[in-house]
Amino acid sequence: MADSPATYHLGQRLGALLSPGSIILLEGDLGAGKTTLVQGLGAGLEIPENIESPTFTLINEYHSGRIPLYHLDLYRLEPSEVEQLNIELYWEGIEVTPGITAIEWAERLPYQPDDFIKIGLKHQDDGSRLAEIIYPESLQLKL
Repeated sequence: MADSPATYHLGQRLGALLSPGSIILLEGDLGAGKTTLVQGLGAGLEIPENIESPTFTLINEYHSGRIPLYHLDLYRLEPSEVEQLNIELYWEGIEVTPGITAIEWAERLPYQPDDFIKIGLKHQDDGSRLAEIIYPESLQLKL
């Protein structure tokens, strides 16, 4: 993946393909493109609002697209603090409308959902980005 537009486009493609209940776990260093990917995801879900990183609010919810988007950022939290958020409510669709759950800094999760798409973003020496995508075979993504 060459740059921010390619990262955005990957998110946009995912947003167009995924169904309610999908969970995306995002990992990567600062500036690797996690928020850019979620912004593309929002575009693919036809969300008109600007998607911003919830670094300080922890969770942003967007209900104006085809499917709700729940965007979480765990950067500032320790795993014990994450556990107190009860974020499984989002991926289990309990007390919230089933939607797409995108979690930045997912490596801070003390537990993971049963099924998820894991995207690791890395900077390359030539300035490009590499996206490693792991997902269950049952999903059959065609990106």
